Amino acid sequence: MNSPTVGLPPIHLGTGEPVLLLHPFLCSQNVWRTVADQLGDTGRFEVFAPTMPGHHGGPKVASWFMDTSLLVDHVERQLDELGWETAHLVGNSLGGWVAFELERRGRARSLTAIAPAGGWTRYSPTKFETVAKFIAMGPVLLAARLAGPRILAVPFGRRIATLMVSGPADGPSEPDLLAVVDDATHCHAYVALLLKTLLAPGLAELADVRTAVQLVLCEKDRVFPTPRGNRHFTDNLPAGSTITRLEGLGHIPMLEAPGKVSELIIDFVDDNTESKPIAPPAG
Repeated sequence: MNSPTVGLPPIHLGTGEPVLLLHPFLCSQNVWRTVADQLGDTGRFEVFAPTMPGHHGGPKVASWFMDTSLLVDHVERQLDELGWETAHLVGNSLGGWVAFELERRGRARSLTAIAPAGGWTRYSPTKFETVAKFIAMGPVLLAARLAGPRILAVPFGRRIATLMVSGPADGPSEPDLLAVVDDATHCHAYVALLLKTLLAPGLAELADVRTAVQLVLCEKDRVFPTPRGNRHFTDNLPAGSTITRLEGLGHIPMLEAPGKVSELIIDFVDDNTESKPIAPPAG
């Protein structure tokens, strides 16, 4: 397998507790822009959001199969370059899967998994259902690649574009939705990652997780619908893991409610930081 080539610079801002933000399949670091800014603006967090190999703006990979370890290796090298032995890991969908693998390697201070992928065994129906959904998106992605931003203006174009992303069609802002469409139609790893998902097992040994975990489930998630799409996590994560439910939001909630997502990240990081912020005096 060829090594990935260098991509665009990641989002890196702020100072304080290290927070790593990992994006979903077909997306890029752009989905985290607002949340990253909000975390950085607190003055308490150093935020790093890279684009993973095979995705738009990220390193290209010349392979028809991408093992999860390639993604994890790439992110881990970036953590080493930053001098981060550990960080508070936050991952959405594919990013959640990568975050759990990083935790397994001892790189996590805490882990927030937002609608994470990998919640299946080798032959779970959920895995095949997920792959089928993304294969069905193929013609839509091709049409969007050819039409560009105009695809959102055709009848039902916005609803189709947001179906796998948000709850209501008007959830994401226009700039955010255009960025998601651009990322999805230029994802070099579309086929390779679907093959990886189809052939490889999902996340095993979740009960062995030793880091505090916050599992975030989205009520309107059409990629991993509750409860069947996340039962593997709710059944196998260690007792005491935090389960947070976001009502009315879809698979990528930071596009619909970035403030709410920032708040749940901040609260969980604060709860799992040795030196917690001092509350201001009353009155």
